[in-house]
Amino acid sequence: MPVFDFAQEEKENGESIKTYTTFKSNEPDASPERPILVLNDSDGKMTHHVNGIFTNPIKRSSFEAESATGVVSTDILKVDLRFVALIGWLGENHIPVRLSGAKIEEGYVVYKIRETGIGNGKLSSEDGFLQFMMERLFASNAPSEEELDEDEAEDGDDMKLTSIQSITDFITCAGRTFPDNIRLWARRNLAVAKSAEVTIEERRHAQRALSIMTSIQWKSDYFEAIDPVAARKILDEELYGLESVKQRIMETVIQINRTHTLPSYGLLLCGPAGVGKSQIAYAVARILKLPWTTLDMSSINDPEQLTGSSRIYSNAKPGIIMEAFSNSGTSNLVFIINELDKANSGKGNGNPADVLLTLLDNLGFTDNYMECMIPTIGVYPIATANVKADISAPLMSRFAVIDIPDYTREEKKAIFRNFSLPKVLKRIGMSPEECQVTEDGLDAVMEKFVISTGIRNVEQAAEHLAANALYQIEVDGVKSVTFDRKEVENLC
Repeated sequence: MPVFDFAQEEKENGESIKTYTTFKSNEPDASPERPILVLNDSDGKMTHHVNGIFTNPIKRSSFEAESATGVVSTDILKVDLRFVALIGWLGENHIPVRLSGAKIEEGYVVYKIRETGIGNGKLSSEDGFLQFMMERLFASNAPSEEELDEDEAEDGDDMKLTSIQSITDFITCAGRTFPDNIRLWARRNLAVAKSAEVTIEERRHAQRALSIMTSIQWKSDYFEAIDPVAARKILDEELYGLESVKQRIMETVIQINRTHTLPSYGLLLCGPAGVGKSQIAYAVARILKLPWTTLDMSSINDPEQLTGSSRIYSNAKPGIIMEAFSNSGTSNLVFIINELDKANSGKGNGNPADVLLTLLDNLGFTDNYMECMIPTIGVYPIATANVKADISAPLMSRFAVIDIPDYTREEKKAIFRNFSLPKVLKRIGMSPEECQVTEDGLDAVMEKFVISTGIRNVEQAAEHLAANALYQIEVDGVKSVTFDRKEVENLC
């Protein structure tokens, strides 16, 4: 599948003139100071909004703008590398567009391109394709000049691309913002999806795979710095105590800020049930500002659940890992792997733990349905486990281990008083004055209800007391309830 650009015809004609240069930008939006492209406006005829079409003329790269005196042809001077293929596609298909820009000394800077909804019917405002494409390109990383030259030598963001035409247009416009192997994979699958020499099932699978792949924004491994103060605030909001655990997480934050890449090793949170391992994992995902997905290894007993099934089957589908990329819409995300110590429980068809190794190595993951290696440089794994001894040595070697101790009785009392009970009361619309617990009543709560490791029993006890207090207020007509030892011991 050729990738068009507006210099294509010029390159085929030895006498043609290339009027533009390119510049590299990773800005998430455009403005007069950070434009998409710059047009020549030496005669001063360009206005704030300009309608017209990009062209592939024999002599020059240009934009033909409509004006009060007729059509004015103006040279393209500079283009953001990310948008070269898109502008070429617009010119190749003669799609009418409306530019929004501003006049500066350098020329007419364009910071918005919209379809007009008129013309050859290739594109319409109802389709929203151009807007979708612009958003995706702004979210992508700029290719290098060398990559762009190689491409020229070759023949609302929730939108899902499902038709062959929209997928074809997207791949053409995305150009080198796709990873090399995925761009080549897409061309092969497009050939299959359009071929009359393969079965309907093969065409359907190829089209479905393309739709999934184009829904994902492929990011680089560069990671923005994290505010340490904001990170610490999140940890203090989510976790009581556990200072050694918070210290390890903050060390990871500082490392990211120095290297601007995710660490080579994920985090493995080990400790007894109920101590808040999953809560810590979610807090880290919040700090990283990445979408997250969960893999519950206790319910995964067949590697195919992770790797997907081959397209030779009519009911084939991608695996859980590929679906996570598609659902999140980005290649950078946190995988929260719950109960890693149960990852070795395969049922005869292989071991799910072996599949995890390829995901954790950050060398790429291959899904059987997609038939393509998926880059995993932006994946950060956080695993939880109750029994560290049940985890295989190869899996352990992929993680930095953080041991999480159980809370002491005094810590559980503080969690009940300062976190669990206030949270429950707020959720059910009660004031703190309506449900109070004395010190000896709190001791009784610990003795009667908090009888296992972790803090789940603490939260359940808070629910029990709040519900009982609400019952007494609504049914018995009391104004408030104070739980002392006797009151707690009388609870069912």
